[in-house]
Amino acid sequence: MSFYLDASAILAILVEESSSRAVDDFLSAADETLIVGDFAAAEVASGLSRRARTGSLDLAAANAGLAQFDAWRAAFTLDLDLHTGDVRLAHVFVRRFDLGLRAPDALHTAICRRGGHKLVTLDRRLATAAEALGVRAIHPG
Repeated sequence: MSFYLDASAILAILVEESSSRAVDDFLSAADETLIVGDFAAAEVASGLSRRARTGSLDLAAANAGLAQFDAWRAAFTLDLDLHTGDVRLAHVFVRRFDLGLRAPDALHTAICRRGGHKLVTLDRRLATAAEALGVRAIHPG
């Protein structure tokens, strides 16, 4: 089995926040394959961009974060392609109003379910919903 990292966990590696130490410790101890899909990578870039736009991160730091992410991803993770079936399953998941999933989180969950990956996220709501949908979720923070 492998660990699929969502953007919340990855951003904690790149930008110092309250959960950064917990994510670093978790990843240092991880003995399973780390997976970062293209969709999660796009969300990481979006998260860095949002922080630059709002002024919580200057432009140089955001660009440095992207470069650090690209190097880390290439060296330590496997890519994962998005399938059409993932989008269809995410559509089913967001229709479960009791779970409160947003489309991006539903897509991460669908990708994990298809591949049998454990979802690593800092989003407790996502972790709870993923578990309800049969995906093992780990919340390192």
